[in-house]
Amino acid sequence: MTTTDTMVKMVLDRWNGSITSGDTLINSLPAEKWQQEIAPGKNRGIYLLGHLIAVHDDMLVLLDLGQKQHPELFEAFVKSPDKATPNLPSSEELKQSWTRQNEDLRKHFEALQPAQWFEKHTSVSVEDFAKEPHRNKLNIIITRTSHLQYHLGQLRLLA
Repeated sequence: MTTTDTMVKMVLDRWNGSITSGDTLINSLPAEKWQQEIAPGKNRGIYLLGHLIAVHDDMLVLLDLGQKQHPELFEAFVKSPDKATPNLPSSEELKQSWTRQNEDLRKHFEALQPAQWFEKHTSVSVEDFAKEPHRNKLNIIITRTSHLQYHLGQLRLLA
């Protein structure tokens, strides 16, 4: 196994482990918990789940793997604060979207060759990438794994 293979495997193993932890937590929370705030005046669980789906959805575009599956979630869960959108999808609908989305991402990730992870992502220009080659697809997975872990920590407060 080359150094490139090893690096990609390490990052994807951490991503996959985080998704598995998220699956366990998300599927353990009963419906009534999703409407609770993480702390007084803070986001509700349902908002955080929708936020994670919307942010992960954007990875398809950033990694040049296709179009968003849930573009309708972006406004409510990324651009707007919690409670600003009156009619959110149910926790069950979001949990189903979470599961389908992660399966789709897994398939896309498995199809990429290790060297492809070091290519530029779509939000960096060719000129900037030449100066900053760390702005690559693998770095998107690293930052999204950290983001996921942060919000899973918040969701654990509901358990």
